[in-house]
Amino acid sequence: MHPPKVCCEAIAEEDKALKAHLISADMPAQHILRPKKQGDATPFLPKKITITTLQEAARSCKGCDLWKNATQTVFGEGNSRPSIMLIGEQPGDKEDIAGHPFVGPAGRLLDEALEAAGMDRGDVYVTNAVKHFSWTPAERGKRRIHKKPRYSEIKACRPWLDAEIAVTHPEVIICMGATAAQALLGKEFSVTRDRGKFVPSPWATYVMATVHPSSILRAQDEESRRAQKESFIADLRIAAAQIKKQRRAA
Repeated sequence: MHPPKVCCEAIAEEDKALKAHLISADMPAQHILRPKKQGDATPFLPKKITITTLQEAARSCKGCDLWKNATQTVFGEGNSRPSIMLIGEQPGDKEDIAGHPFVGPAGRLLDEALEAAGMDRGDVYVTNAVKHFSWTPAERGKRRIHKKPRYSEIKACRPWLDAEIAVTHPEVIICMGATAAQALLGKEFSVTRDRGKFVPSPWATYVMATVHPSSILRAQDEESRRAQKESFIADLRIAAAQIKKQRRAA
C-alpha cells in the first residue's frame, strides 16, 4: 500500500534538507545534523553518532531547563536496527525514576498492544520527543503531575530525536500522541484526523501517527478503554502488515 497523498505543508523545509544529509551514522555529528542556535541539545551531541554514544552523551544534556527537576535523562532503547520506531511525548514519573522509556502503566499497555498486533517489544525501538520528565507538584501530597512540555523544550530536544532516526534507519515510524506527531510532522498535523494513515515524510519510508497509550488509560470507563485500545492495536497492525509486505517483496 502506497502512502496516500496527504497535505505535506506541515513538513518543514529544514527537515527535508536534513534528510539529504543523513548519509552515514558513522559520520561526525556536525555532518549529519543541521546547525542549531544556542539553547538546544546540539552542544551535547557526541562526535561519533551511535546509539551507545548518544545514550551516554544525553545523560549530561542541559539543552533546556527540564533537566533541573528531572531525576535523569530517559533516552530511547530497543533494537538498534528496528523495522519500527515508536515515538512518544516524554518520560513519565515511573520512567524518570527507572531511567528507561515506557516502563510504567502506559508502557505495559503498549507491550500488550504490540503483542496483539503481532509485534515484539524487542524488535522495535522506543523513544520520546522529549528526554526529561516535565512535571508540576500536586496540590497535596508528594505526587508529581505530568506537565505537557513547551514547544521550546520539544524543539530544544529535537537534535536527539534527529540523531536517533539517523542512526537506527527505521522502515516505519509511529508517532504516538499529538506532541510526537507534531514534533515530526508539523504543528498543523492532527492525530484525530489522520491517525492510522501513512503520510509523506522525509524521515522514513512509512510514517504514521496514532494515540498515546496514556490517553487510553484516561478513558472514562472500562468499555471506552477497551474500544480505544482495540483502535490503537488496529493502527499498530497497519504498520505490522506493511513490514510483512516489505519482507515478502524483498
